[in-house]
Amino acid sequence: MFARSTTITAHSEAIDAGIAHVRDEVMPAVDAIDGCVGLSLMVDRESGRCIATTAWRSHDAMQASAPILAPIRHRAVEAFAGSATIDEWEIAVVHREQYAAPGACVRATWLQTRPELFDRAIDYYRSAVLPALDDLAGFCSASLMLDRTTGRAVSSATFRSQEAMDHNRDQARSLRTARLRDLGADQLDVGEFELVLAHLRVPELA
Repeated sequence: MFARSTTITAHSEAIDAGIAHVRDEVMPAVDAIDGCVGLSLMVDRESGRCIATTAWRSHDAMQASAPILAPIRHRAVEAFAGSATIDEWEIAVVHREQYAAPGACVRATWLQTRPELFDRAIDYYRSAVLPALDDLAGFCSASLMLDRTTGRAVSSATFRSQEAMDHNRDQARSLRTARLRDLGADQLDVGEFELVLAHLRVPELA
């Protein structure tokens, strides 16, 4: 399974219009493309960072979608009155305790390590990180996505509410510090987001 994420730096006053555009225009168009297994959108209203992610059954399907999605993406970025960057990922791990409901939030951590360490990182994520995340209050699901060419990865954990995510922030920080040390990885960024659209249909990959 593979994913393409579009990170939009949005104008704050355009965020609600952008969300509506993705929900009403982009999502139906993307769902009609062969090989697509859904879309999610997470939003940080304070920074204006909005990340739309589409998931694909294969790398070939993701690449074939690129010319179809280009004009769709352009209109979406215009709706957010912002600018965008695009990343493509291999989906290495997906685990769900429960599906996200309205009000859910996501904490995402971007990492950098050596590509040759990725297989060990995946095993460590499954054996050590997922059980620790399961113990955090309000935990719903987690994923790990990789870019083997650059050594970048992003780990995401979804929680049922902002309150739950706020409550476990210190525990998550301690877990993240231990994870980085054990993996020999560097932390590039951490973000917390509203999960405004949760329509990824990626199966369990744990």
